[in-house]
Amino acid sequence: MLRTLTEEARALLAELGFPKAQQNDRSALCLLALLHLRPGSTWSEASNPMMGVTPIMGFIKEAYDVSYAPNSRETFRRETLHQFVEAGLVCYNPDDPDRPVNSPKAVYQIEEHALELIKQQGTSEWAAKLGAYHEVQQTLAARYAKAREVAKIPVEIAEGKELLLSPGQHSQLIKAIIEEFAPRFTPGAKLIYAGDTGDKWGYFDKATLQTLGVEIESHGKMPDVVIYDHRREWLILVESVTSHGPVNPKRQTELSALFAKSKAGLVFVTAFSTRALMARFVADISWESEVWIAEAPTHLIHFNGDRFLGPYTQGQKG
Repeated sequence: MLRTLTEEARALLAELGFPKAQQNDRSALCLLALLHLRPGSTWSEASNPMMGVTPIMGFIKEAYDVSYAPNSRETFRRETLHQFVEAGLVCYNPDDPDRPVNSPKAVYQIEEHALELIKQQGTSEWAAKLGAYHEVQQTLAARYAKAREVAKIPVEIAEGKELLLSPGQHSQLIKAIIEEFAPRFTPGAKLIYAGDTGDKWGYFDKATLQTLGVEIESHGKMPDVVIYDHRREWLILVESVTSHGPVNPKRQTELSALFAKSKAGLVFVTAFSTRALMARFVADISWESEVWIAEAPTHLIHFNGDRFLGPYTQGQKG
């Protein structure tokens, strides 16, 4: 009985060494889309166009009549494409390695060596080519991982200690918050948390936060940066705004609840890269909070209240 192309693709993923979690129809169809192979095609016809997640899903629907819900995009990224990239089978943003991780323009492309191997599927050369590929596969994966590391943004979080953030404007602003805002307005303070678009928990000093009485669950919606000013017993919660909103009343309430058990007073800060960007969100910014703008790093904008850059108790508000 002849196997379908999808079944052959599943078998191919197994031969390439992918675990059971990637030997499924979603991963097989994703591979076929990246190879631009339709039902009835031969493996020798494979090519490697650059494709984003939405076009991949669109190709699968059009060519194989298999529909995935729009919210499945994250499943494709995290449970198929991420593993393809880590194994060196697929290149991520080969046209622009500096493209932000969460960019809607992100693209994937079958790696050239892998493409040449896959074209030999079903031929007498397959076994020998597969063996040779496995010998270099880890080298390829390591090479592309190194290229991704080079594109990351270095942030000095302590003397001699560096954090690498995924490329993009959001990470650039987080870098400015840590290296420009913190030394100026919270000198000697300690970085507790810095988020990353590529890895939500980019840096997290969980132990110090626990000493302040705060336990954060994995699903807790953290601010972008958390800084502990031990001299003044302040916990500074900073939201980095490049496209989404600032610390508005709703977000301030959420953060207050998340850090409700903190022994340190809470200070809410919204960071913008430019004044022009701040102007788009100014009507939403919560009272009793601060605004810092990276292009004017020596200044803070204080939204009401009876003190400049400090925590408020419920009775002091209004």
